[in-house]
Amino acid sequence: MKTRDTFIAAFIVLLIGALAWLWFSPSGLQRAPDISFKNVEGEPLSLQQYQQQDRPVLVTFWATSCPGCIAEMPHLIEMYHELAPRGLEIIGVAMAYDPPNHVMRMREERNIPYPIVLDIDSEIARAFGDVKLTPTHFLINPQGRIVHHKIGELDMDKVRDRILAMLGSQPQG
Repeated sequence: MKTRDTFIAAFIVLLIGALAWLWFSPSGLQRAPDISFKNVEGEPLSLQQYQQQDRPVLVTFWATSCPGCIAEMPHLIEMYHELAPRGLEIIGVAMAYDPPNHVMRMREERNIPYPIVLDIDSEIARAFGDVKLTPTHFLINPQGRIVHHKIGELDMDKVRDRILAMLGSQPQG
């Protein structure tokens, strides 16, 4: 009888632990939205295309009036130059309230190499849970799961390490 009680207690502890893990880590289980959009050059993009190519994606919502966005932009550009040849994609989503001419001017002035998308009707922001604050970031693994969600500036070293782990042993470009 004691063995049976021990087994039941262990099962209950495991069940509670699994439920607690599910409750406190929803971002690791949440699928990224299956959305398509066009970058500022008019080229069609979709998150699904990167999953089919087994590539991680960092989606970053930003605005030209956001000091934190501007401060981290050089770091994102540096990360893109370093890791894009190994498979990383970064997509910058300009918020609906940001005038398109301001976005385009900043893109040119800062020489942003990664795709920029104008979210004029807030469709992309709504697809990601109604993003309102900038910067807001979503790191999506190659299987299409959101593995990191951050409102505010990123810890670049931490994000870089997570991306490198996803890229694994893929050879450098």
